[in-house]
Amino acid sequence: MTSSDTKSNQTSNPVQFIDITAAQAGQRIDNFLLTLEKGVPKSRIYRAIRKGEVRVNKGRIKQTYKIQAGDSIRIPPLRVSEDTTPTTVSEFLRRLLTESILLEDDDLLVLNKPCGIAVHAGTDIDQGIIEAMRVIRPELPYLELVHRLDRDTSGCLLLAKNRDTVINLQQQMINHDINKRYLTLLKGSWGQDERLVEQPLLKNTVTSGERMVRIDPEGKYAKTLFIPVESFAQAQLTEVVLYTGRTHQIRVHANYLNSPLAGDDKYGQRIFNKDMKKFGLKRMFLHAWKLGITHPTTNEAILLEAPLPEQLVNVITKLRQQA
Repeated sequence: MTSSDTKSNQTSNPVQFIDITAAQAGQRIDNFLLTLEKGVPKSRIYRAIRKGEVRVNKGRIKQTYKIQAGDSIRIPPLRVSEDTTPTTVSEFLRRLLTESILLEDDDLLVLNKPCGIAVHAGTDIDQGIIEAMRVIRPELPYLELVHRLDRDTSGCLLLAKNRDTVINLQQQMINHDINKRYLTLLKGSWGQDERLVEQPLLKNTVTSGERMVRIDPEGKYAKTLFIPVESFAQAQLTEVVLYTGRTHQIRVHANYLNSPLAGDDKYGQRIFNKDMKKFGLKRMFLHAWKLGITHPTTNEAILLEAPLPEQLVNVITKLRQQA
């Protein structure tokens, strides 16, 4: 049974059986399911794999298993309703995303991601950037996220137009061959010295169910370099080089330096955030500024740069005027 056959019969037969083609081979099973079952929470997919609800060739597998051509995958019902993916995009979002395109060629589509928009659908989020772009650009047979940015982070976001590009760029990330640089506004100032933080990060949850990350010896290795750019009376514009890509890495490592991010409601300092609002800051000041990559087809070195959003530029201007 093919994937399309299964989709059309999902209501009467909630269990899917999908035969993997050569074009789909090589993906991890968890990433394959996240792409196939858009909008289903990651936790649900990982639980289905862990409990053996997802099977490959009738056997249990781990989430790291890489699917092969000819594999038969059993997929249990993971969603309540099949028709959950929006098929329309508001005119405002269509214009916003279209105007955010930084670069486009046969392999890549690079956006200057706006703040406040999730990159993909999930719990309580019907439509993210990737779902919206598929509606906006229906002529593209393949469009996938290469990586992710937090909802409240703006800046360079890579989308791929073919599977080979996804694999190539994600391998560059695994090998730390991509130069990832952010701009942020931190509390206080420590002069011109660069500061390198190498502290392991562990994800956990608090009582309210909110996901938090903390420095913990049991966590995953994380490395961040903070480079002062410009100092103000209460804050410091800082360039950040990200050597690893852990959840909330910059925010937690900045706290380790006692210099939390401006506008960070989760890890930041309330009084500092309130002070920064006086300068017009209405969001977290974190921007994915530059990405240095090797083009997956031409092997050309490319430096992508996303200009700071106008609101953040205005905040910096007002801080300079105060100084």
